[in-house]
Amino acid sequence: MIKMCIVEDDGSTRNALKGFIRRYAEQNGQPSDVFAYGDATSFFAEYSKDTDIVLMDIELPDLNGLEAVRKLRLIDSRVIVIFVTNLAQYAVKGYEVNAFDFIVKPVSYYQFAMKLRRALEYLHTLRNREIWVTTRHGKRMVAASELRYVEAMKHVITYHTTAGEVVGSGTLKRVLDDLEGLPFALCNRCYLVNLSYITEIKGNTVVVGGRELQIAAPRRKAFLTSFNEYLSMGGETKL
Repeated sequence: MIKMCIVEDDGSTRNALKGFIRRYAEQNGQPSDVFAYGDATSFFAEYSKDTDIVLMDIELPDLNGLEAVRKLRLIDSRVIVIFVTNLAQYAVKGYEVNAFDFIVKPVSYYQFAMKLRRALEYLHTLRNREIWVTTRHGKRMVAASELRYVEAMKHVITYHTTAGEVVGSGTLKRVLDDLEGLPFALCNRCYLVNLSYITEIKGNTVVVGGRELQIAAPRRKAFLTSFNEYLSMGGETKL
């Protein structure tokens, strides 16, 4: 079951999006719970972190969509956001708040279904990818979708997840091999960062899970390139 929220002040567009979701569900066997709001205030009043996808209008009466998603990222860095707007020139700014994609109004079903399919494929891959960690007590499985960053100190590898720390052994090279093809990047020789958990980059530091990690000067260009490519693809890199 996928939980989706629509934040759109125009009633006809809101209803059209709900109809598109129902049509997609019927055609593709994808059950969904859909919640619709006419403004950001109502959306935040009922928001819960089990939400999978948010369809966000940019022009809203109380708080514009870009500001709403900046606020959303403070409480949920993981939810997939797709902007729905008639202002294509502003939609690109959505990548600044880690938007997955955008749809330009008037929305056609074909356009909507294509974007939703990509988002669902990304979401399903997020949920299903897991790695095994060798700890002193045996083996433990860690979901890549819950992994914020990996810290390597000598031969001790600490996996910082949304549920806490998992301490294992090995090398960062092995971790890199396990996570190959996923949106992770080294910010220095000790930290491997999940790009989708970044909330801020300032100067020579990156903020992940509320912690500031140093970006080493020799790795800065490659790290920022990886992050910008991740955003520019709207999350298309599979995790």
